[in-house]
Amino acid sequence: VQLQASGGGFVQAGGSLRLSCRASGSIANIGDMGWYRQAPGKQRELVAAITNGGNSNYANSVKGRFTISRDNIKNTVYLQMNSLEPDDTAVYYCNADVRRALTFAYISYWGQGTQVTVSS
Repeated sequence: VQLQASGGGFVQAGGSLRLSCRASGSIANIGDMGWYRQAPGKQRELVAAITNGGNSNYANSVKGRFTISRDNIKNTVYLQMNSLEPDDTAVYYCNADVRRALTFAYISYWGQGTQVTVSS
């Protein structure tokens, strides 16, 4: 199973970016999916998460600006980021709890990370 993230880049404050992360491989089912970020010198933190049924939760710092969504047919999770601020600058990582085919347990997988840089 692999998670491939894309969509990062450089944007001015107030701008928008959309991140995508697609899971591929021998997948039977995907549970929770989410986005985390890690800024230089800081710990990785949860940005947003979404259940298989579509329930979502957000870090307080991004509520009202970011929206997480998923396409269960495409095994893809998205993060729409609006009104970006310099403090949003970080490497963003996607995460998914995946049950591989012919298995019973869910395992947490991580994408490779995509850089988001917001200039003031």
